[in-house]
Amino acid sequence: MKHLFPSTALALFIGLGVLPFSANTFAANSWDNLQPDRDEVIASLNIVELLKRHHYSKPPLDDARSAIIYDSYLKLLDPSRSYFLASDIAEFDKWKFQFDDFLKSGDLNPGFTIYKRYLDRVKSRLDFALAELNKGVDSFDFNAKETLQIDRKDAPWLKSEAELNDLWRKRIKDEVLRLKIAGKEPAKIQELLTKRYKNQLARLDQTRSEDIFQAYINTFAMSYDPHTNYLSPDNAENFDINMSLSLEGIGAVLQSDNDQVKIVRLVPAGPADKTKQVAPADKIIGVAQGDKEMVDVIGWRLDEVVKLIRGPKGSVVRLEVIPASNAPNDQTSKIVSITREAVKLEEQAAKKSILNLKQDGKNYKLGVIEIPAFYLDFKAFRAGDPNYKSTTRDVKKLLTELQKEKVDGVIIDLRNNGGGSLQEATELTSLFIDKGPTVLVRNADGKVDVLEDENPGAFYKGPMALLVNRLSASASEIFAGAMQDYHRALIVGGQTFGKGTVQTIQPLNHGELKLTLAKFYRVSGQSTQHQGVLPDVAFPSIIDTKEIGESALPEAMPWDTIRPAIKPAVDPFKPYIDQLKAEHDARVAKDAEFIFIRDKLALADKLMAEKTVSLNEAERRAQHADIDAKQLVMENARRQAKGEAPLKEMKKEDEDALPVEPEKTKPEDDAYLSETGRVLLDYLKLSSQVAKK
Repeated sequence: MKHLFPSTALALFIGLGVLPFSANTFAANSWDNLQPDRDEVIASLNIVELLKRHHYSKPPLDDARSAIIYDSYLKLLDPSRSYFLASDIAEFDKWKFQFDDFLKSGDLNPGFTIYKRYLDRVKSRLDFALAELNKGVDSFDFNAKETLQIDRKDAPWLKSEAELNDLWRKRIKDEVLRLKIAGKEPAKIQELLTKRYKNQLARLDQTRSEDIFQAYINTFAMSYDPHTNYLSPDNAENFDINMSLSLEGIGAVLQSDNDQVKIVRLVPAGPADKTKQVAPADKIIGVAQGDKEMVDVIGWRLDEVVKLIRGPKGSVVRLEVIPASNAPNDQTSKIVSITREAVKLEEQAAKKSILNLKQDGKNYKLGVIEIPAFYLDFKAFRAGDPNYKSTTRDVKKLLTELQKEKVDGVIIDLRNNGGGSLQEATELTSLFIDKGPTVLVRNADGKVDVLEDENPGAFYKGPMALLVNRLSASASEIFAGAMQDYHRALIVGGQTFGKGTVQTIQPLNHGELKLTLAKFYRVSGQSTQHQGVLPDVAFPSIIDTKEIGESALPEAMPWDTIRPAIKPAVDPFKPYIDQLKAEHDARVAKDAEFIFIRDKLALADKLMAEKTVSLNEAERRAQHADIDAKQLVMENARRQAKGEAPLKEMKKEDEDALPVEPEKTKPEDDAYLSETGRVLLDYLKLSSQVAKK
């Protein structure tokens, strides 16, 4: 086995995404004769055995798992229940509790049969869509009082082709209306959608046996946990690229989301991150090379989109993106140009700043150390270079400089830090504790390895707070968990990602298997899995935890505990937590930035809860106008509090330039950072008052 991956990695290799279909009459298609080959059968048997022997939790491959595999496979292929008919499902249901037996015997035919039926349905739906578009987009009546159910994950399977046709007529009408409201001309709308469906139809004929095998076996592997994946030979060759588009790409972790590709995480200081124009949960709907024509990628497979985005270092790729901050029915997109390049180590290096705050009539100076990633220049380290770069060495140097500046305390900013070197998470912990365990790693056999700081004495003993968010993951969670368990720092911000598992790569006769074989635990015995690290003082999350994070992934392994590695000690923060929360709540209740963030999140939650959408143009435009008016009120309230001139209207460019978390020009402009500093100062005040009594 090779490679451990403590850092979060979410690129899911899932075969065809959502493509459209229809009825019962099947003409001869290029995929009709696709069958599993001998190599695929052997690989499937090897995967069954590897999971049985080496997966961390070793759950049985039985009827219960068979049901999970079956339900997950249908959800993968048809998440919106818009392709299969109820008769298809009735036919497949006979296998629901037999996939365990099929896999143990190497029988892949049921998985292939379901997938090929899916392809038949795709073709039928695409043919229907093209026929509807051929009537002309002006044939749709946008004055009719019609609605479309947009949340169909629990909808009943449709019983007839007529019902499917009605659903798809409404879906196409919705696509046309979205593009019309976004400002596209009818001829352009017809051209775009016709080209989109024709391209999807052409790609159906390119389906290979390997595509079906990968989708089916990956569904089986991911029934154990979301980070156990089958990698086809093509994906295995480009593992690093499939995980994060490579650090010489755009620096983004992508994931399939129905028929679109969603950004899950940006590599700190990577090309995409530097643009400040894309964010987690944004949808990529188009890709263009340099100044060439934009290629519509809705309905494409993830690996196909990855290949388009990849390219030579120094070249430009343009992405057409629908921002996550848009209302659910707002398909207005923007074009972002990104120059492909390697992420330079020095750009990911820890950096410091000074946060100047006035509180209770006194001026305070807090040191801020931002850590984008846990990095280590392994090559220089192994070569014995005394000046090798590492997170711990850089932070130690910055702490020395801050102490010379006589700061009143230190804030470690771990927001968006997706992890990295486990060694560095342990080394960094050693700067702040006397000595002792830093993290526990439990394998599938129950053996617990303890990583320890063996150097006595803490380098920095002063007051400290850690600022985390939903994208603080893996190595970040190990460090934050240790700081919380040793009561060394106040943890402030949002619940962290919850990636607390360790993966390894096992070569197969055909492709590779990435499987989970161990789990991280904090020194308190708590897992970092699923739950992540919970802050002592919570801030509103600017990232939707239902969309991003371990708990958002299907079949995520649970949070649990093992025997702690340290004895419980007196928690110096505990007596003050309730008061710290009360002080924080009172402050942010009237803080313009926090009011803006809360109102924007509340509006987004309300819109996301809607299950249907109107297909009446007047109603739809009125809804958009209402949303714009509410956003304008929120933005102008913020501007008024800051002494800025109000806007007369919310122009689209203003919205696109307006991230949920406002752009910062200096530490004091960062609402989350400033509030973290005030929470730390509150603690210093409260604890000093007690000490004086």
